[in-house]
Amino acid sequence: MVDVTEEEMDNPTFKRDTVLSDVHLHCPNKRHLMVRLNAVGQPVFLSYFKLIWNTEDSASEKHVREATTEREHKYRSGDELCDKDRNNLKKERELNSEGVEALLDDDGDLEVVRRPRSASDLEAEDLLRDRVYPVVLMKAKEDAFEDEEQECTCSDVVKIEHTMATPLEDVGKQVWRAAFLLADYILFIRDTFRCCSVLELGGGTGITSIIMGTVAKRVYCTDVGEDLLAMCEQNVALNKHLMEPGRGEVKVKELDWLKDEFCTDPEAPYSWSDEEIADLHDHCTVIMAADVFYDDDLTDALFRTLYRITRNLRNSCTVYLALEKRLNFTLRHMDVTCEAYSHFRNTLHDLENLQDRKMKYTVEPIKLDFCQFLIYERIEQL
Repeated sequence: MVDVTEEEMDNPTFKRDTVLSDVHLHCPNKRHLMVRLNAVGQPVFLSYFKLIWNTEDSASEKHVREATTEREHKYRSGDELCDKDRNNLKKERELNSEGVEALLDDDGDLEVVRRPRSASDLEAEDLLRDRVYPVVLMKAKEDAFEDEEQECTCSDVVKIEHTMATPLEDVGKQVWRAAFLLADYILFIRDTFRCCSVLELGGGTGITSIIMGTVAKRVYCTDVGEDLLAMCEQNVALNKHLMEPGRGEVKVKELDWLKDEFCTDPEAPYSWSDEEIADLHDHCTVIMAADVFYDDDLTDALFRTLYRITRNLRNSCTVYLALEKRLNFTLRHMDVTCEAYSHFRNTLHDLENLQDRKMKYTVEPIKLDFCQFLIYERIEQL
């Protein structure tokens, strides 16, 4: 749990009332600069998350590596030297012929003459650098993507506005590892979701719904809180180009698990129309949720919502749940435990054993041996 100020982003101070996503800890020494303040005064940041298409990416890296090796070989054999390099090598040979004394400075230290690096070498090294994501940028709102759109192809970059550290009740404004995990799985079996209607519970920043929107016909991304939903809607707008090829659509809607009904007040932002509720019940075949199991009361409320919605669906439905087991030392047990995960498993077991003439739930774990399409740490607790 970390409280990070804008001025001291690289030197966070620890407090008990704020939470920092582990995703943001991958680049602790990078300078994170905010894009704007949201409606409640929290700094909002912009991150670029690049999709790595493994086969093509590996081939590209192999090509660059082979080209670099070939250049180094040619250099050693003297086949590809620029005039400047040749002159420097000539000076080296002349100095060597005069003896070691010629290479000593006034203090007697050895001066090593190094070959200047050519532009081609610098270009190759830049291509071979390890990728580190997210890359957080600081720009004015109107030109936020001006330079980067020339460097990144539209089809492989997801742009997400998010907060860096929040109180517990606002953790949906951050980006979490289980959302990446679920996004990976969607991309891995993307043909399964072609033309589907999908509901996401606790969508947060909307990154998983956006990835689903690249393949599904329609996604209802739901959460609570006008400020969070506005951020989610902004992220959907930022990534509309990703959904245009498949004509997918992401609709941001309010869905409060503590209430038994959909919000249909026409005056309320992000409310549901009767047509949208009917569309959900008639066509939804996929429900998903990522990293929403951290509070026992909210877990109970989510499963009640899940039961209520699935009972009203016309078609059978597959529910995908992704989460990270967070281990904590508790004085009650005097041991490292994972109580939120244990409660989730117990509630899931109760749902599977529910005696209902209309409904039957079957639970199956998914092996995490599928490809990674986003750069994050896939830990064993996922």
